[in-house]
Amino acid sequence: MTKKISAIKSFALLVVLATAYQAFAQKIISLEPYLMDRDAEIVLARTAAPDSISRDAEVQVLGRHGFETAVKGKNGFVCYVGRSWSAAADPDFADPKVRVPMCLNAAAAHSYLPRVNRANELAMAGHTVTEVNDALAAAVAKKEFPPMESGSIGYMMGKEGFGGNVAPHWPSHIMFFYSDTDPAFWGANLPGSPVIAVADPGERMTSFVIPLAKWSDGTDALPAAPHVHPSGN
Repeated sequence: MTKKISAIKSFALLVVLATAYQAFAQKIISLEPYLMDRDAEIVLARTAAPDSISRDAEVQVLGRHGFETAVKGKNGFVCYVGRSWSAAADPDFADPKVRVPMCLNAAAAHSYLPRVNRANELAMAGHTVTEVNDALAAAVAKKEFPPMESGSIGYMMGKEGFGGNVAPHWPSHIMFFYSDTDPAFWGANLPGSPVIAVADPGERMTSFVIPLAKWSDGTDALPAAPHVHPSGN
């Protein structure tokens, strides 16, 4: 595979015109560079969606054994900061600078987040990008993950995220996740259509990406200034 199974990774490749990259045998050598100050991570995670959503959301932060709940939520949403192995293109699989804030509604938290968690588990155990890709594909084939629940949506409206060298600063957008659906049904990817679709046969999932005019803080969604968040504790 030339891209990570994750729909987020698929979108990262779409941003750079779906350029094909060879998967490198990269793996996580030390977890330390990927960890953040807990309070800073909570703040960054919440930037993924407007305050009206994120202030009552559950917030998960990366610990030494994967994501763990740092703040209990009230509205069913889950916010977190994706790392390179689940939120960047394959060439950036081991880039410790990657920080991609995302907020999932309850449906996506139930059906999409388990795939992210599996990628975390495998990468943090020292598996290479190829091994992670193959393991996720096998898990999908064995139906170890549920299909996307109806109404699954992810908010990615934070302007301070960093997606790696391939797609450093993603535009403000929301994503709808569907299993086994045809992008043409939505009129996606057609000339003049505002809807971008990324179909992943291996994961049997399609992500519909809709660009937005505002960042989560309400400011105009102009290109974000380069920003690298500190790692370590």
